[in-house]
Amino acid sequence: MSHRTGLILDFGGVLTTPLLPVVLAFEQREGLPQGACISALYQDPEGVRVTSDLERGAVSQTEWNEIAGAKLGVSPDNLMGRIFGDLRPEPLLINAAAAARRAGLKVGILSNSVGLAPWDLYDGYELDALYDSVVISEHHNMRKPDAGLFEVALKEMDLAAEDCVFVDDTEAYVQAAEKLGFAGVHNKDPRKTVAELSNLLGVDLTA
Repeated sequence: MSHRTGLILDFGGVLTTPLLPVVLAFEQREGLPQGACISALYQDPEGVRVTSDLERGAVSQTEWNEIAGAKLGVSPDNLMGRIFGDLRPEPLLINAAAAARRAGLKVGILSNSVGLAPWDLYDGYELDALYDSVVISEHHNMRKPDAGLFEVALKEMDLAAEDCVFVDDTEAYVQAAEKLGFAGVHNKDPRKTVAELSNLLGVDLTA
């Protein structure tokens, strides 16, 4: 079996703790019904459009906060930070990424942006120091699952899709990567993900 030599990781929900519990906790704090954020921002057509525009960098986080706040009936003040501010690092996958780099593999980040100001999702993670490539969607006016964004990540790592494993907590994005030739891993359980990556990459990433 020939092993892949590159690893590309989503950020939120992969290198962080899962997104859904923090969203549900936000809804509870704000007195919103459970599922209000998913309904308003990821199912409602206007919510889907403005969130997609945010990920592509077509609207700012501040603009998104205003629109999303109005849809939810809550204050727009630092809304993105209030929704996702309880995310924490996921040590199993952060450590696995570090182990992969120690083993000589290239490791990159490919993340759909939530805007970088006033709240920065990536603050404190030292991405530029710890990874070979960092591709944030808004910098390229694209978003996953756009094939072009995957191509940007591959070009930065100087690898072909067939050389790489891609990990995301969104199954549709994993499927998009697989169509391009990546080996895909849908992260639902960090322990299982690390075991699967160890097998695909031929490296013990639990070390």
